[in-house]
Amino acid sequence: MTELDPDDHTVDELTAALETIDDADDLQSILEAERAGQDRATAREAVHRRLEEIGTASDAESTDGDGGDTDDAESEPDEADGEDLEEDDALSHPTRDKKHVRALEDGDYADMWIFCETQGGELLDVSREMLGKGRELMDQFEADYGDQEAVVAFLMGDDCEDLAEECIAYGADVAVYHEDERLERFLHDPYTEIAAHMARGKGTVESTDWREYDEPRYILFPATNNGRDLSAKVQAELDSGLASDCSDLFIEESEVSNPVKTGEPGVKKTVEKVLHMKRPDFSGFEYSTILCLDNPNRDFHPQGCSVIPGSFDPMEPDADRDGLVVEHDMELADDWFRVDITEHDRLEAGIDLTGHDVIVCLGRGIADDPTAGMELGLDLVDAFEDAALGITRGIVTSSYQFEGHVEAYSAEERQIGETGQVVAPDLYIAAGVSGAVQHKVGMDESDTIVAINTDPDARIRDFSDYFVEGDLFEVLPRLTEAIEAGETDLEPEAVADGGEDDD
Repeated sequence: MTELDPDDHTVDELTAALETIDDADDLQSILEAERAGQDRATAREAVHRRLEEIGTASDAESTDGDGGDTDDAESEPDEADGEDLEEDDALSHPTRDKKHVRALEDGDYADMWIFCETQGGELLDVSREMLGKGRELMDQFEADYGDQEAVVAFLMGDDCEDLAEECIAYGADVAVYHEDERLERFLHDPYTEIAAHMARGKGTVESTDWREYDEPRYILFPATNNGRDLSAKVQAELDSGLASDCSDLFIEESEVSNPVKTGEPGVKKTVEKVLHMKRPDFSGFEYSTILCLDNPNRDFHPQGCSVIPGSFDPMEPDADRDGLVVEHDMELADDWFRVDITEHDRLEAGIDLTGHDVIVCLGRGIADDPTAGMELGLDLVDAFEDAALGITRGIVTSSYQFEGHVEAYSAEERQIGETGQVVAPDLYIAAGVSGAVQHKVGMDESDTIVAINTDPDARIRDFSDYFVEGDLFEVLPRLTEAIEAGETDLEPEAVADGGEDDD
């Protein structure tokens, strides 16, 4: 009988020691000692894995009673139902091994991959923004850890080789593209299958010999309609997690004590190279930082997230920048293209609210007279030299009736917030906006925020530089008059003074 006492070892030490033991009886004794001692689920699983490796898994399952599963609840099955329960127990965690995906243990991971979404033969702005942020993160990664890892752009479409070259100019070291005329528009199945195939390094030697790792270390997607769809499907296919709608990213080590992550209670573990993914919290005005950390003997890579458009600035493109452009090779199944689009209309270019000096945003405060409220907002916009009109989601989803000459300004393309555009003007004037956290995400990087609201306790007051307690139908005309009077270089303080009850 072995003299190995599992209580004397951490789970990692025990796992390493088990590799030297080939006798099933010794392993069974260690398993019984663990159950009689600390009874760590991860330690029991390590013994089970070793028993499986030497071909005695069935004996271990019948002796241990819980089949090595992580459920620790104690229950005694009825003898009459013994056979059925034993069968059910084998299926109690049907996705444990996820055989349909390439779940890795101690895999080799490297590089930051960025899905560069295209539309109408052009890169979306958010793709360039993520490339710039990826470049910044991986340059700092090299400085912090001494390891040089790449920014890898991946994209697909019907004609995207030139766009892959453009990705290099915007910060990528490698651009992997798949070209097929059937990929002109986003389609769930082929885009997911191609992205996962790329990430796993599958394909011809010519399309994969530039890399030596199993899967990406990090992966970023745009938080657009298509990007949100693809990110969830690809991360599920790669057997990892996803932090959605993030507005900030950084990489640093993290100390954790959660026994699910360390393997046993009371142990702290420092994990390096962790992507910290910040997103707005549902609590109101706080942000949560999401980490994707491995469990003992269970990897969760790539660490992935979707990024809110407008969160980062793109780098200046450099057409002479060196990089590798790789054409991906994969057979596309006809079944992935079951739906044919026989007719479509292309919308005119949308409204881009970014880049303006001033944004005037209207909220539900215009409810008493929606058309008049919209007109007042447009009058104020016209008074500034470089301004644009935005709206909150409350207006987009409302049943307000607008007259024809202003109705177009109530469309979703002008929405500011988590599911709309993200802006950071010099001056942001929020009229009749309550200040929900989803809206805050879209404008809280503005240099100066002036809020106008009849409710002195409106949440937007908490993050405004100036708060005007008043009716927008009275305050907006006064602001417009002040600006039109000739004060074209009006300071934010003067704008805030436009209301009688400035707080």
